[in-house]
Amino acid sequence: MFGTVRQIIGSGPGVRRTTAASLLSSLVQPLFGVLTDRWAMPWLLPLSALAAGAGVALSGVTGSYALTLAVVAVSGVGVAAYHPEAARVARVVAQGRHTAMGWFSFGGNAGFALAPLLVFAVVATGGLRASPLLVVPALAGAALCAAAVRSAGSGTRSAAASAAVGEDDWGSFLRLSGAVVCRSVVFVGLGTFVALYVRERTGGGAAAGTAALFVLYAGGAAGTLAGGRLAERYGRTAVVRRSYALTVPAVAGLVLVPGPPVYLFVALTSAGLYMPFSLHITLGQDFLPRRAGTASGVTLGLAVSVGGLAAPALGALADATSLRSALLPLIALPALGRLLLCGLREPAPQGTAAAERSGPRDPAAR
Repeated sequence: MFGTVRQIIGSGPGVRRTTAASLLSSLVQPLFGVLTDRWAMPWLLPLSALAAGAGVALSGVTGSYALTLAVVAVSGVGVAAYHPEAARVARVVAQGRHTAMGWFSFGGNAGFALAPLLVFAVVATGGLRASPLLVVPALAGAALCAAAVRSAGSGTRSAAASAAVGEDDWGSFLRLSGAVVCRSVVFVGLGTFVALYVRERTGGGAAAGTAALFVLYAGGAAGTLAGGRLAERYGRTAVVRRSYALTVPAVAGLVLVPGPPVYLFVALTSAGLYMPFSLHITLGQDFLPRRAGTASGVTLGLAVSVGGLAAPALGALADATSLRSALLPLIALPALGRLLLCGLREPAPQGTAAAERSGPRDPAAR
């Protein structure tokens, strides 16, 4: 959302605020994952959702750069605290079904799709002083989290106490994490600059850029659901590898093809980036069955947030050359991620009998 504000108002410090939030979440999120491996903390979900949203809401009215960084830090800690526990609880409730985890990821990705429109409406109507209105979605999210925790009851607590079955496969997990880092840099880079780039390529105004950002996020929300369904049929690793392969020509078209067709390539890029999103989570958890919280903290936190650290480098390269030149390296990253996934085998589902209903094993690593 901070990147969205930057794109709309053209604020240079927006990149630094995005970097601060990403760095804090990167460092803290795996620590929360370690904690959730030891203790179930479902009460953390509504509290962290509220903290993350409150930091965003206050970022426009703090009056000083130091205070802005402080509320961004609060938001970053909220994000870091939310993801590992949320992924653990979701996996318990999903009982190993890939489609169910896809719906869990769909919720967050749908929020990303709506965020640019919401921020644009608030900032365009009332300026940055209206940013406290953005606390409303945070309050709604916290209330929904509290209701979900009450509904799930003791099941969310018992999972952490049950002994995990299987051995941790750190080699496969690190290769998966490397691929997620490649995806993260592409996703954050495009999320930060695609609106500006599309405005430049199409000659449109702010609405054209916001539309491209909406396509990037909305297509991703649909891609997340498709990824879960495809994994039930073809297996997770096969879907993940093919998604990375699709992303290479899609990003190339986005960067190189001029005019309105760029929106088609934004949609294809979105599908390629998002189809493996929920599958990264469950694969990481199954590669580290004894450390599911840690796995979630890395795949949803550390590896993903690393992309935010690349945004200033892309901005500096764009200043020195052009925005198009800065985006060209993003074409190679999905190809590198695909190479890291070569030979990665489908892990055996862990923890519950219901997990045996998950998608078929990938017959051969391609």
